[in-house]
Amino acid sequence: MSFGGIDWAGTGWAQWLQVPVLGNPLGAWLVALGLMLVVAMVLPLLKRQIGRRLQARAGHDGARLSQYAAQIVGGTRRSVMWLVALFVGARAVSLSPKIDAALASITAVALLLQVALWAQCALDVWLQRRLDRARTTDVAAATTVGMLGFVGRIALWSVALLMILDNLGFNVTTLVASLGIGGVAVALAVQNILGDLFASLSIALDKPFVIGDFIVVDDIAGTVEHVGLKTTRVRSLSGEQVVFANADLLKSRIHNYKRLYERRVLFGFGVPYRTPPEQLAAIPQMVREIITGQVGTRFDRAHFKGFGASSLDFEVVYFVLDPDYNRYMDIQQAINLELVNRFAAAGVEFAFPTRTIHVETLPTAAAEPAGG
Repeated sequence: MSFGGIDWAGTGWAQWLQVPVLGNPLGAWLVALGLMLVVAMVLPLLKRQIGRRLQARAGHDGARLSQYAAQIVGGTRRSVMWLVALFVGARAVSLSPKIDAALASITAVALLLQVALWAQCALDVWLQRRLDRARTTDVAAATTVGMLGFVGRIALWSVALLMILDNLGFNVTTLVASLGIGGVAVALAVQNILGDLFASLSIALDKPFVIGDFIVVDDIAGTVEHVGLKTTRVRSLSGEQVVFANADLLKSRIHNYKRLYERRVLFGFGVPYRTPPEQLAAIPQMVREIITGQVGTRFDRAHFKGFGASSLDFEVVYFVLDPDYNRYMDIQQAINLELVNRFAAAGVEFAFPTRTIHVETLPTAAAEPAGG
């Protein structure tokens, strides 16, 4: 039997392996195929074995580092392992310089991408660990962790992209310089977006508020639900969601009531002008006793403030040692009710707007004598 000018039936194995195929002996191709298959089988087995050992170690002694390392190893792509196997197998044959260089470049790019994926997986694991810890110990750090993750991913993939371009033969220095010039034009075109982006970083680092804080911006009050790269979303008291641009938000006056440790309360009332002086002198002490009798308060002062249009005015200041608004209203209500009871018992009235009109009769002119 002959094929391609070769008598295959009369050819020995040694000669058969020397048959040239695409510029290489057939035996070399078989060795290359064998190497590729061996590497393609060994790498997944090695990945699985390492992952199992790390998981077993993490389950045995609770080592978080082993658990995270197992997650990172589990992120190894099968396509990259096959490409590495192909590259190793190709070392057994002689390829043209162009094909060999292309295969080497593709393999290098794949390995760089895999390293970047490992780094991103490690970053994600670290960020998730920090986020879980922040949710239980420091809610304010949750926003920072999200922003750090965004910046970290941009930096990671920027470096990976530059290394890949450099490996493919691009002049990275010239590319970076040209990007710098073009970046100025892009920055001018998207300055509002960049302003919101930098504002979000400022919010993450400076923490004027975090998710869950109750804030008041201008005439809008609500709870912060989400802090994004461009906008912050607040659930208002009336139920709708209000979206602020981060740059505009930082330009406004923000009242953060979640960080209110104690609440200063000022209120006043008036009594009629006909109130006796001894009762006026007793009112400040009476108010002091009422306020100090409430749990969670600190009395500051109570004074006969001045003379109003229709009342003698008193001014009272005290502190509620709890930032909760409902608690403050409960205490104020109790103080008001007790004031009503104590004033009624002491015979003191509360003033209300009144106006007294004095009518005077003009003197009549003396009658002139008759015939004058």
